[in-house]
Amino acid sequence: MLKTIRVRTLEVGLWFRQGELHRVLEPGVYRVPSVWPWKGRDRVEVIDTLRPRFEHERLRALVGDARLASRLEIVDLKDDERALVWVDGRLGAILAGGVHAFWKAPSAIEVERFSVNEGRFVHPKIEAVLAHPGGSTLLGGLRVESHERVMLFRDGRLVDQLGPGLFVYWKGGASVTWKSVDLREQVADIQGQEIMTADKVTLRMNLVVTHRVVDPVKAVTEVADWAQALYREAQLELRAAVGGRTLEQLLADKDEVGSQIKNRLAPRSAEFGVSVLGVGLRDVILPGDMKTILNEVIVAQKQAEANLIRRREETAAVRSQANTARLLADNPALARLRELEALQEILKGAKTTFVFGSGQGSLGDQVTRLLRSDAESASQ
Repeated sequence: MLKTIRVRTLEVGLWFRQGELHRVLEPGVYRVPSVWPWKGRDRVEVIDTLRPRFEHERLRALVGDARLASRLEIVDLKDDERALVWVDGRLGAILAGGVHAFWKAPSAIEVERFSVNEGRFVHPKIEAVLAHPGGSTLLGGLRVESHERVMLFRDGRLVDQLGPGLFVYWKGGASVTWKSVDLREQVADIQGQEIMTADKVTLRMNLVVTHRVVDPVKAVTEVADWAQALYREAQLELRAAVGGRTLEQLLADKDEVGSQIKNRLAPRSAEFGVSVLGVGLRDVILPGDMKTILNEVIVAQKQAEANLIRRREETAAVRSQANTARLLADNPALARLRELEALQEILKGAKTTFVFGSGQGSLGDQVTRLLRSDAESASQ
């Protein structure tokens, strides 16, 4: 008894006999024994060549057969090699080390080989390669922004400084790592520092350090963490500046403290590639009891200043009165005029008529006689 095997167009039949490739079948109809004693001896596998990649459990043995190898694009890769397989102009596979095979027809197959030791992977269709499902497995990459610099290390050794752009490399070769450095202006907050002044007052202080990385190579090679190094140095300089001043000196000139810290911090930070742009004391927090005492001192000072101003004004007023009295004594006419002004002020709003005759005596005597005459008339 025979069974019928049909191989259609765009298919290939593999006739195995006793587990070995017996024949490669072109499209057509074939009869294969299927009963004892030949049952199980012959087996036919029909392969669809519309699936470009040929995969088989005995692939390594099959590609060595000339009858089948002539139909295949065989890609044999070493452990440090990778390949891109383009099928009809589209990326079909990204291959690692091993033996791979693709049908030459009906698809057009193109293979590109690469070594993982080449370093950076450059390709005109890099975006398509990264978008392929196998890209994340065999490729690593990073995108560097315009405000960044990336230090690239291969096996722990700095090999390149990367500017803006996309950088991709093969995995599986040398160990590739990188460190990104932000070149923009940044602010470091040195918060909650408890420091004792020269007069033994404990303060809590917050410092602000404005800075920028100017040498990214030094920033990643001279210190393990440049941001932490800057924080540590600023912290030490803050303690030195505050510890050498009394509380009064500190509160009187906080800007001078910031300038001193900047001048001492800048040379040290330049050693690991950081430029210090500005330093300022943001907060000076006093303990509760010290705050009360300081408020009392300020109130006493303001009261003393107010008393001093009051005394100064009183002295000026007395001095002015003495000068006026001296002037009036030297000028009788002016004194008479002041008498009239005073009398006018006293009788302001009263309905009183004054008649000044040509009698003897001063103006005051005439007024006195007139008032006495009115009083005598009223008593009679």
